[in-house]
Amino acid sequence: MDEDALNVEQPLSEWLQGLTEEIIAGKRLSRQEAIALTKIEGEENILLLCAAADQVRQACCGNTVDLCSIVNIKSGNCSENCGFCSQSVHHPGNDSPVYGLKSKEEILAQAKAAEAAGAKRFCLVSQGRGIKYNSPKSTELENILETVRQIIAETNIKPCCALGEVTAEQAQALKEAGVSRYNHNLEASENFYSQIVTTHTWQDRVETVKNLKAAGIQACTGGIIGMGESWEDRVDLALALRELQVESVPINLLNPRAGTPLGDRPKLDPIEALKAIAIFRMILPEQILRYAGGREAVMGELQAMGLKAGINAMLIGHYLTTIGQPPEQDHAMLEKLGLQGGEAPIPQNS
Repeated sequence: MDEDALNVEQPLSEWLQGLTEEIIAGKRLSRQEAIALTKIEGEENILLLCAAADQVRQACCGNTVDLCSIVNIKSGNCSENCGFCSQSVHHPGNDSPVYGLKSKEEILAQAKAAEAAGAKRFCLVSQGRGIKYNSPKSTELENILETVRQIIAETNIKPCCALGEVTAEQAQALKEAGVSRYNHNLEASENFYSQIVTTHTWQDRVETVKNLKAAGIQACTGGIIGMGESWEDRVDLALALRELQVESVPINLLNPRAGTPLGDRPKLDPIEALKAIAIFRMILPEQILRYAGGREAVMGELQAMGLKAGINAMLIGHYLTTIGQPPEQDHAMLEKLGLQGGEAPIPQNS
């Protein structure tokens, strides 16, 4: 390790232990301190960082791993040009499905299946920039709200939504229907964002998160690691999420999709992914950090290590356009680690 880069004189393990104790006691890292963590290199040293992050996770979040599942309720032909996504009309990925809004019955059946698989939350995900831009004659939002109400009436799973940008009024309607958490990722730092999306801005994303928070809906807001961003970009994304006081942070690991602008990106090294996860935990000690897309593809046999590097939540089942591993395999992994599936605690500062 380059100790000069970290401006520390004691061994890395001692420095990390002191920092860990301070974070658990309530300290929040400055940008400079977070950048210092990115200078830690070498697998042995990165695993020390992961152990520190695991200490923070245990102290601030406990041993319950938040389990949720998602369903793609409307897919393909999306107007936006997000470089990582195979649903964009600008660059439809190979074998990416295209279909309109699923029926209430089909979504409800999938909610019941997710509940049976052990998920505590079930997120309805739709392509597109957002219901904010639907025509006045569109009945899409009302159909989704009715589906949410039906899920609440017929299951014990908690429905979440990811429908793109929403107005303050739409956020209120979602809240009244029973949506308590909404996924709307920032994807990347403000500085890097325009390199992956140009059809809308990073600030557009932030505005929706603020609308949701104002309506009393928890924000499930994170990003994607491995798109070509710098370590500084990763730190800045985590700091932006802290400033917005989001409750849940999905950490997606880019699983390059053939046919998309990022389709030829090399997959992240699993050790680099662990380092990123650990740094997010050190910056966001109380937030729910969620293993999301790319977990199986990037981490492979090292998946369990993420749960000992700061992660305390994960998607189970399938993703939007890719297949996940069987939920039984996830439950077995948790049990082996001495963790339990359920609902993780909500950050106190939110």
